[in-house]
Amino acid sequence: MDIASYIDHTFLKPDTTLTDVERLCSEALKYHFAAVCVPPLYVKNAGKSLAGSTVKTATVIGFPFGYSAIEAKLAEVVLAIVDGADELDMVANIAAIKNGDWQFIAGEINAILPVIRNKNRVIKVIIETGLLTTDEIVKCCELYGAAGVDFLKTSTGYSAKGATIEAVQLMKQHLPPGIRIKASGGVRSLAFVRELLSAGANRIGSSSGIDIVKQSGNNLV
Repeated sequence: MDIASYIDHTFLKPDTTLTDVERLCSEALKYHFAAVCVPPLYVKNAGKSLAGSTVKTATVIGFPFGYSAIEAKLAEVVLAIVDGADELDMVANIAAIKNGDWQFIAGEINAILPVIRNKNRVIKVIIETGLLTTDEIVKCCELYGAAGVDFLKTSTGYSAKGATIEAVQLMKQHLPPGIRIKASGGVRSLAFVRELLSAGANRIGSSSGIDIVKQSGNNLV
């Protein structure tokens, strides 16, 4: 198994520098990661560094708490696409989910998804499973599955609890077959990556991608 091809090589610290992004892209090219995920400020830089390669440029929307206005998220999406992002990891409005305001959640994704589809981009919706009940996760699977997002993603990595095997299994059980799962947050070892993939994850988000690939023995170009 080519572990690197499942990993979004990620660097989303608030003090991320251009040097960090250039290093991230260089590593992604060397190890053939699926994508790099960078702050919106650096989408253009990443795109230039990755031009001509198979590595995708990803960024975040409404990050990390998700409670930005729908209009603000929509503006972020448009700008990210203009800057060259291939994939957009958008944090759902967790506060609205906790309030049981499913009409708001449906309105949010229904406002944003047409823009994504019109530009043939990929959207991964982050639901922060560590903050949700089982019933809330299941409802998210039903709602976003019906909407037809590309990925449902476990976590931002900024909550107290990141990806878990149990959350991925639950999502796998309740998502339609065409909706993929991205597991992220606290993923630092090859053993955990393998467990997550076995549980049903299709993509892994990690800032420890190099360590994970080296653990697999696939540390050469």
